[in-house]
Amino acid sequence: MSIITQEQIEKSILVIRDHRVLLDSDLARIYGVSTKHLNQQVKRNLQRFPDNFMFQLTEIEEEFLRSQIATSKNYGGRRTRHYAFTEHGTVMLASVLNSVIAVNASIQVVRAFIELRKMLSSQVGLARKLDLLERKYDHQFKVVFDAIRELTLIPEQPRKRIGIKQED
Repeated sequence: MSIITQEQIEKSILVIRDHRVLLDSDLARIYGVSTKHLNQQVKRNLQRFPDNFMFQLTEIEEEFLRSQIATSKNYGGRRTRHYAFTEHGTVMLASVLNSVIAVNASIQVVRAFIELRKMLSSQVGLARKLDLLERKYDHQFKVVFDAIRELTLIPEQPRKRIGIKQED
């Protein structure tokens, strides 16, 4: 089994239905099992996977995913819809698979989710700080903020008329 890096896991995390998730096929690769085995274990332990831990993609989501990764529906392609696992679902999955590889890989998966959460929260924090500074110093730097706003506006250019010019 090849070792999966945290960076590779982070690249596999998708946002579906406003949840950060990993697909069953990616988790199977990470945990060193077949997708079929992974899904069998999930079906045997469905009570451990509530909707906020795991969900199956809809036909529309599956089609969109297929178009993004360019896989075939026919001729050897996947015939069932993917399952998507949230961070909590990936941890539960490791306990269901009950192998040393799955447990160790789940640690990497959780770290990848944590790193992603840190990056997102730092961006939100930066935006808040910028808003506070603008409110605090708005009266002193009004000219600067006005200039910045002016630079960010897209100027409206008069449109050229198309057609035949009629004379009076």
